[in-house]
Amino acid sequence: MSPFSRELPMSSGRPPAGALAIGFVLAGLSAVYGGLLWPEWRHNPDLSHGFFAPVIFGFLLWESRRLGPLRWLKPDLLSTVLLLVVLTGGFALFALAGLFAASLAWSHALVLFLLAGTLACFLLGGLCILADERLRILPFNWITLTAIFLWVLVAPVPNGTYSRLTLALQGGVTDGVMAVLQFIGVPARQHGNVIELARTSVGVEEACSGVRSLISCVFAGFFFAAWQVRRPLRRLVLIVAAPVLALGMNFLRSLLLTLLANSGTDIGGSWHDATGFAILAVTAAILAGLAIKLESKTAPLAAPATAPVSSTPLRWPYRLFWTGSILTLALASFFYFNSRLAAQPAPAAPELTKLLPAEAAGWRVTTPDDLYQFSGVLQTTHLLQRTYERPATNGGLVELTVYLAYWAPGQTTVSRVASHTPDACWPGSGWIPQTVIGTRIQAATLAGLELSPAEYRFFRNERGYAQNIWFWHIFDGRVIDYHDPYSLPALLRSALQYGFRRQGSQYFIRISSNRAWDELAPEPLLREILTNLDHVGL
Repeated sequence: MSPFSRELPMSSGRPPAGALAIGFVLAGLSAVYGGLLWPEWRHNPDLSHGFFAPVIFGFLLWESRRLGPLRWLKPDLLSTVLLLVVLTGGFALFALAGLFAASLAWSHALVLFLLAGTLACFLLGGLCILADERLRILPFNWITLTAIFLWVLVAPVPNGTYSRLTLALQGGVTDGVMAVLQFIGVPARQHGNVIELARTSVGVEEACSGVRSLISCVFAGFFFAAWQVRRPLRRLVLIVAAPVLALGMNFLRSLLLTLLANSGTDIGGSWHDATGFAILAVTAAILAGLAIKLESKTAPLAAPATAPVSSTPLRWPYRLFWTGSILTLALASFFYFNSRLAAQPAPAAPELTKLLPAEAAGWRVTTPDDLYQFSGVLQTTHLLQRTYERPATNGGLVELTVYLAYWAPGQTTVSRVASHTPDACWPGSGWIPQTVIGTRIQAATLAGLELSPAEYRFFRNERGYAQNIWFWHIFDGRVIDYHDPYSLPALLRSALQYGFRRQGSQYFIRISSNRAWDELAPEPLLREILTNLDHVGL
């Protein structure tokens, strides 16, 4: 039994007040979410197509009424259950987004992605009401559903998924370019994502991986499939062709840039950007042409508007929608008031230089002055690192590096600090982890000092140089457990445990050395450092 009624024409006359109110609420939610995404659209090239999202959303809703098919939902138990499910899903996604926002911030990619799902659920809930055969305002068809889904494609991809996708695409593009170079006889060697040519080297960076064209072309593929193509199978062909075409065109661009570099052309700057924009434009044009070729519309299919089928009021759909909206608004208020900092005097920033001795007998001490280049990423200017070196009795050097970072209460969240651990940052600098994250925790102990257990890691670089690493994350005067910043369950645990507690200051302490802890423990210098750090919660 079909949940849709026969293809009745649209209703005529002014919509009921309840339907108008729902329309205004949904338009407001879309505007608010667009405002949240505006900075991402401006600064993230992968999402520059988002500027077209509001216009395309309204355009597709208009086309769904003009082109049809005019499918309406029957006012039965099935449509009521569908409305209840999507509104419950929207509330649940917003609850998750709020929890993660308390721990990560509302501008975080994962939070914005969950909010996109929330908006899509509420838009779908509104559609279930406006497509009721008693109202017949907005048809329940492919074009309308696409208009709703496109909001998800203009939201940032969660960091973990984005990183894995980018790495996979970078590797695929590099391998493919190398295969073509070898086939046509161009001498080249591959080192990871870097291709070494006779005259220069070319690196396949994130911008060249194809993520940008992939996301934009999938967006364009869904848009053209909804607007230009009417038959389901042909729509599927266009949607599948979009990512294939995007990846293929990006591969051609990478190959072209590599060949230009091999011929001595400087591919930086204008060449790199011009080919990128050209590829996007050509790919979009090909998709549009393919959509027109697959099936071109000849005439609108919508029938003239008529009076509604029934004047029976939509009591239960209205009640469900407003109940879901009020509960979500109440939850938003809860997140807002519980995430704010209580009014209190800002504590004085600690003098980190007093925690790490500037001189030590028998040690050469160096203090880099370029740490502040990372202040924007780390969201703090309170940074200090000192390296201590002395000759070893058995030859070589004993190296000891101590790094400190401090955040005032409310300056950032626990999970943001946890996202800049050696697990996340060191591999990008050429260090290869030799231990599995989270499986090995070693207690750093010294006689007479009670220290909290430290997270332990062991890294080697490409030259075989080794580093032992111990680190602590201190929140509100005590060391807290480590949470993998790229694990959703770990982020959720962190959000539930620390998300609404922003009153405490935070420290991140890292000790690294080319020697094991047992060799460092007898050093008076280490005892002095740890005694100083014990005062801040170590």
